[in-house]
Formats: sequence, structure tokens, C-alpha cells
Amino acid sequence: MTTLDRYVLREWLRVFLVTLLGFPILVIVIDLTDRLDTYLSRGIPGGAVALSYVYDLPEKMFLVLPVAVLFATVFTVGALGRHSELTAAKASGISFHRLVRPLFAAAAAAFLAGLLLGELAPVVAARRMELLGERAQRGTSARYNFVYRADGGWVYAIRALELQTKQMHDLLLERAGTGADYPTIVLAAQRALYNDTTKGWMLHGGALRYLAGRDAEFAFQFDSVRTRTLVERPVDLLAEPKAPPEMRYAELGRYIDALARSGSNVKKLEVERALKVAIPFICLLIALFGAPLAISTPKSGAAWGVAVSLATTFIVLLMFQLAKAVGSGGVMPPALAAWTPNIIVGVAAVYLLRKAQT
Repeated sequence: MTTLDRYVLREWLRVFLVTLLGFPILVIVIDLTDRLDTYLSRGIPGGAVALSYVYDLPEKMFLVLPVAVLFATVFTVGALGRHSELTAAKASGISFHRLVRPLFAAAAAAFLAGLLLGELAPVVAARRMELLGERAQRGTSARYNFVYRADGGWVYAIRALELQTKQMHDLLLERAGTGADYPTIVLAAQRALYNDTTKGWMLHGGALRYLAGRDAEFAFQFDSVRTRTLVERPVDLLAEPKAPPEMRYAELGRYIDALARSGSNVKKLEVERALKVAIPFICLLIALFGAPLAISTPKSGAAWGVAVSLATTFIVLLMFQLAKAVGSGGVMPPALAAWTPNIIVGVAAVYLLRKAQT
């Protein structure tokens, strides 16, 4: 890495960090001012309120990440042009593409950071809801009359679960099928005991049915049976159901698979899952787009950079919202809808890069 590369990266990183932290902090201050009285009236300690907003940072930083990359790229390259540093670099035999290459590497690092923030945000968001009293903390030792969606399309209906004795009463396990090749399975039992040694459940007093079609049904009863289907621990089954935004990428994928096998419409959830990668990935394209855009009017000042960045941010956010609507409505395949803003920005970036004077 040359001295020039370090200089460009230092200027980019300064604007990037100010934007990445400044926008979320501004939103948090506004939200805190508006809702502080509500939190204090609930008896929530001030320290818990402050910590809850710390937990809120990853989610907001995940959303602001492409904006931070755009602002950093436009302001860094724009400043190089206004101060004639681009001209000096070209006179020294350094092309524009070579000069901004470190910014593309920084954008790639921002993409990886976005993937990490996307996985971290659901975890800390759940903790934040517990601190603010919007979700009861997990301290219960029993759960009654609930349904649990498991992996592989299985759905559990359980009348009672006791953590202390590690047993369940009156449970029904069902996996919806599609026909003879993939039959519907229904497993019912009066009682189930969890064994810490074998890490599995033993079912007692029940019946197992295979429904392979209208005229193909098999059933048998059992006094006790060990099942490999029920792999969750008692403490796992005590967990409260999660909304899709509270799930990680793989967890949301398993949830979508379970809903799809039961015949539910999962297009909206598939769009949400694809956006967990598409939003961070646009950081790479934003850098390719912002660098040549910043030198399109080299004599413009900082106000022009702010205006261009805000306008581009608004358009990109609008495209993502439209992508959600189009993908959820079935007009386009969910994955294609989620990645359409990236494709549009990528095409625009290639066009601007080809027009940029090197």
C-alpha cells in the first residue's frame, strides 16, 4: 500500500465513521427525547434505557451502511477533485481507477461488516425488547398450549411443557406432505420425557400415522418410542416465537422452509431473507457508482456532494421498498426483486466508470 493509498483511505474512513455513527445516534437522540417519559413511567431504570439504545445501534448501522459508503466515497473523491489532487495524480501517471482502488477495497470490507451486523442485529434487538419491557424475559419454567415450528416442515402442538421435570403432555407432531413420495406424518403421544444422557426424547402412549394419499394410510400404536424428529431441548421449546426481522439468515431460511411445506405463501419472507445479503452487497456497487459521480462536476462544493448523496440515498431506499412490494406480490421472483436495486445501481456504476476520464 502506497502513501497515496493510505491518504485516500484515511480521508474515506473519517467520513465513513462519522456517517455510520452520526446518523444512528441522531435518530436515537430524537427517539429518546420522544419516548423517555414513557420508559420512565414504566419504572425502567435509566441505565437500562441507555443500554437498550446501545443494543439498537447494530440494526440502525446495518441500514445506514450503504449511505455511509456513498457519503464517504463522494466526499473523498470530490475533495480530491476540488483540490486538484486528481490532476496531480494523473500527471504522475496514476489513473483515476488506480487512485480510487483502495475505496473499492474499503467498500468490500463494509460489505463484510454489513453481513456481521445483519446477523448480530436480531440477537441484540431481542435483548433490547426485554430491557424495555416490550417482551417478557425468559425466566419461566413451564409453557402451556402452544405451537412450535421446527426444522424440516415439522409443527409441534403441545399442551404442557415443564422444564423442571423435562417432560411434555399431550403433544402432536405433524409434517405436511405432498403425496406418496413425501407423505404427511402425524405423531401423537400422551407424554414425552427428555433424557440428558442420550440428548433425546422418549414418547409414551401414542400413535403414528402416515398419510400418503386418499387411499394410502398406515397407522400403528406404541407404548413407548424414541424419536429422532423431536431434537429440540426443553429450554429451546420454551423460547418465545420470533418475528422474521428477529431471525438470523439461516434461522429465517428454516422458518421459510417450514411454512412452504405447510402450504403458506412465503414470498414476502423470501424477499426479507434476500435483502439481508442484498443490502450489504450494494455497498460495493455504491462505491463504484459514487466515485465517478463525484468527479462529474469537479468545481462543485460540499453542498453538491450532500445533495447528490441524499438524492441517491432516497432513490435507493425507494427502490428497495418497491422491491419488497413487487416481490411480496408475486410480480417478480422474490430473490430477483430483492436484487433488482443492486442490478440497477451496478449498471449505472459501469456506465459512469466508462465515461470517467482516467
